[in-house]
Amino acid sequence: MSETREARLRRMHMRSMRRGIKEMDIILSRYAEARLAGLSGDDLDCYDALLSENDQDLYQWVTGQRAAPDRFTALIADIAATALGAAQERKTS
Repeated sequence: MSETREARLRRMHMRSMRRGIKEMDIILSRYAEARLAGLSGDDLDCYDALLSENDQDLYQWVTGQRAAPDRFTALIADIAATALGAAQERKTS
C-alpha cells in the first residue's frame, strides 16, 4: 500500500524535527513547516532523500562550509534561504 501525501508530509515533518543535532532540528523543522506542503512530488522525493543524509554533512551544506552534491544543490539553497529569512524575521521582531 502506498503512502498518502498527507501521511508522507507528517512523516517527513517528524523526521525533520528529530535529527541528530539540535541545529538541524531547528533548521529542518522550520523549513518543513514553511515549505513542505507546497513542494511538488519530485521535490518531496528529493527532500525525503536528503533526510537520509548525515546531519554533519547537512549542516556544512546549509551553512556553506562545503558544497552540497549536485542533486541537492537547489534544495539546500532553498533550506538556507528559508533559515536566513527566519533568522532575519526574529531579529526585527
